[in-house]
Amino acid sequence: MSFDRHLAEIAREFPDWTIWRSDAGRWWATRHHPLTSAQRDVGCAMTIDADDSEDLREQLRTQRERSGEAEPETDT
Repeated sequence: MSFDRHLAEIAREFPDWTIWRSDAGRWWATRHHPLTSAQRDVGCAMTIDADDSEDLREQLRTQRERSGEAEPETDT
């Protein structure tokens, strides 16, 4: 699967984040909105990076859990 397709899939799964891949091949995500004090207190990050798309997804899931965000509903 192309990295553009991975980017699109991750962006759909995590709509509150901007997802990109650097020229060096690292995967990045940054939140659209500033962190609240409560989010900072539980270890949330404004921007994260990873070696590959799956690691980025895992980190994004961890960020979602830490901040208490609900997973978006999926169409079935």
